[in-house]
Amino acid sequence: MNELAGPTRFRAGRRGAAAAVAAVAAALLGAGVAPAPAAAAPRPDNVQQHLEALVKADGVPAALATVKGRDGRTRTYTAGVGNAATGAGVPVDGQVRIGSNTKVFTAVVVLQLVAEGKVGLDAPIDTYLPGLVRGEGIDGRTITVRQLLQHTSGLPDYLDHDAVLNAPQRYYEPRELLDTALAKKADFAPGTQWEYSNTNYLLAGLIVQKVTGRPLFEEVTERVIDRIGLRHTYFPVPGDMTVHEAHPEGYLRAADGSLRDYTKLDPSWAWAAGAIVSTNTDLTKFYGALLGGRLLPAAQLAQMRTTVPADVEGPGVRYGLGLMSRPLSCGGLAWGHGGTIPGYYSAGGATDDGRAVNLTVTTLPDDATAQHVGQAVDDALCH
Repeated sequence: MNELAGPTRFRAGRRGAAAAVAAVAAALLGAGVAPAPAAAAPRPDNVQQHLEALVKADGVPAALATVKGRDGRTRTYTAGVGNAATGAGVPVDGQVRIGSNTKVFTAVVVLQLVAEGKVGLDAPIDTYLPGLVRGEGIDGRTITVRQLLQHTSGLPDYLDHDAVLNAPQRYYEPRELLDTALAKKADFAPGTQWEYSNTNYLLAGLIVQKVTGRPLFEEVTERVIDRIGLRHTYFPVPGDMTVHEAHPEGYLRAADGSLRDYTKLDPSWAWAAGAIVSTNTDLTKFYGALLGGRLLPAAQLAQMRTTVPADVEGPGVRYGLGLMSRPLSCGGLAWGHGGTIPGYYSAGGATDDGRAVNLTVTTLPDDATAQHVGQAVDDALCH
C-alpha cells in the first residue's frame, strides 16, 4: 500500500530487543510505508487472522482495522489488549494517533488554497514566508510550495527523536522546530532528489496560517474534518495531550522487553506533519472522500496524484503532493500515506473503485512486523 509503514530511513526495529528503543526513535513520524510481500492465498476471516498473528507471533499489544470491501460494506476488527496493565479489551474502532497521515490533511488544505488562487504551487515559499527560510544551502527563494508537499525541497528534518522520546509531554513552537532544521545543511539542491522530511510540512502549515490568518488546526477542522463529517477525528489544540474517546493505549517496547506507555504526549512537535487523532474508520472515509473528489477540484486532485519515484519506500512506491501510491499484488494501486508516532503505527490505503483499509498496531514495529502489516493491508484490499 502506498501508505504502509514509514520511510526506510525512519523504519523502526533493526536487530532485536537490545536495539528496540533506538530503532523506535528512528521511526518517529515516518510515512508508514513497508514493502508488501507477495500476497498469501485468501482465507476465511483473512483480516482477523492477520491481526491475531500480529498479536501472537509479532508481539504487538493490540491490532485494529477497518476494511471497506468491494461490496461497499465496512467491517471493523480487533485483536489483543487495549491496556497491557489491566488486560482490558481493544475498543472497537478506537481512536489512535495517526502520525504522518496528518500530512495528507495538511496537503489538502494547501491545495484548496491553490484552487482559491491564494497559493501558487510553483511559487517560492518566500512569497508567503519572506526571509524566513535561510541556511547553509537553504534559500526560501529557490524552494517552491510544490517541492514542500512532494518532499523534493532538500530541507533537512527538524525531528530530534531522542528529545521526543525522553520528554514526550514537552511543548514545541513551530518556529523552534524550524530553527532546528535551519541549523543544519541542506540535504540536496531543490528539485534534484526525493527525501522524506517533516520540515516540509512544518513549512506548509506555516504557509496555511500566514495566508489564512487562522491557526492550522482551525483550517484543517473546517476545511477537511467537518466538511466530510469525520466525527471521531480532531487536530489537537495547543496543550492537549490526551486521546479523547475510547482508545487502546500506545506503547514502545524497551530493550528489556517492558512496555512504556506513550499514549499521553504533546504532539506539538509533530504539528502539521503528524498531530491528528482519528480512527481507522474515519481514515478510510477520508481517503475515500479525497479520491472521490469531495475535498479537491479535479485539477488539484490530479496534481496531488502526480507522483515521483520514492523507491526507498519499497518497489514501485511513488509520492505525489502528500499522497503516496503503491502497487497491489492483485494489480492496480492503493493511495494513501500511513503514519508512525510513539505508541501507534498505521498503514492502509484506498483504491479508485472504492475499496479501503486502515490498520493500526499499538507499538512501533520492527522491519519484519512492518512487512506483516503491509501484507495484511495488501490481502485486505486484494481478497
